[in-house]
Amino acid sequence: MTDEMMSVRALLEKSSDAELLREMVGFAAQRLMELEVESLTGAAHGERSAERINHRNGYRDRVWETRAGAVELRIPKLRRSSYFPGFLEPRRMAEKALAAVIQEAYIQGVSTRSVDELVKAMGMTGISKSQVSRLCGEIDDKVAAFLNRPLEGEWPYLWLDATYVKVREQGRIVSVAVIVAVAVNGDGRREVLGISIGVSEAETFWTEFLRSLARRGLRGVKLVISDAHEGLKAAVAKVLHACWQRCRVHFMRNVLAYAGKQGRRVVAAFIGTAFVQDDAEAARTQWRQVADQLRPKVPKLAALMDDAETDVLAFMSFPKDHRLKIHSTNPLERLNGEIKRRTEVVGIFPNEAASGSSAPFSSSRMMNGPSSALAT
Repeated sequence: MTDEMMSVRALLEKSSDAELLREMVGFAAQRLMELEVESLTGAAHGERSAERINHRNGYRDRVWETRAGAVELRIPKLRRSSYFPGFLEPRRMAEKALAAVIQEAYIQGVSTRSVDELVKAMGMTGISKSQVSRLCGEIDDKVAAFLNRPLEGEWPYLWLDATYVKVREQGRIVSVAVIVAVAVNGDGRREVLGISIGVSEAETFWTEFLRSLARRGLRGVKLVISDAHEGLKAAVAKVLHACWQRCRVHFMRNVLAYAGKQGRRVVAAFIGTAFVQDDAEAARTQWRQVADQLRPKVPKLAALMDDAETDVLAFMSFPKDHRLKIHSTNPLERLNGEIKRRTEVVGIFPNEAASGSSAPFSSSRMMNGPSSALAT
């Protein structure tokens, strides 16, 4: 499974996102070549122009080995003189710069400035600001199409979480919720299914978000993993009709607050014995025994365990080799960290739409492997 401490670039390259990254690198490189040749010929492809100074003469194929994988390029040929893109020169690190720009588009929306800098880094000349802007729009369109793609097949496990960013609204600075949904499909491939922005995590917002995923084809959800948010729980029950797993990590933080500084390690060890049982029934039995042992000295902690038993132990009813990965929202923690790290550079977004262009591109689809081996 993806290491939670990996960088966004590593997440992309070691996941099913690698295909998207490879496709986008190829698309951007091809468009940059077309734009450079357009400046060399004095006219766009197929355009009649009195300012034309050269003509195209077909293409030659070339495989470009990049960090995202092998990219097939079609290098334009000219009738007079030759053309060879500078970024294909040996030892040039242009593909690293190109991948960085594509990832920036995925993380926070691509800017004309970043693409302009990319053009210089790749040793290309003659590409105008208007051509750069056109390329930015094309990249944004492709990323948007990917984020709104139809969802095919069944997605048995769904993680939901939110983080907050600051936005200016009518002269005030407010926090808005960035909602992220990650799921695993029947083949064991984990992907970010959707991201949305809202003023709060109210039930109505979660309900609409989940319905939007359902409209795109989300189905077959058996377990939803999230923090204990009442609005989210209600929306899950209303839209998905799936079991709900309260994030075990978040629960332990809450419950240990009642244990006192000296007793946290012991209490954590006691409660942890329920999680290592072989089946759900044994886990529930052990859970109740631990709660009863703690009740005389820490009644509030025991009462919290009573209330949370069903939700915290929901994952125990699923295959044993899946449990390590489905008991908490940890798979989303790194993703939210990347969102925060990049949005902190901006500080305060000028409006909600601007924050929306940042969050949706924060690392995505994260895992490959058979669903029977989620722990790999």
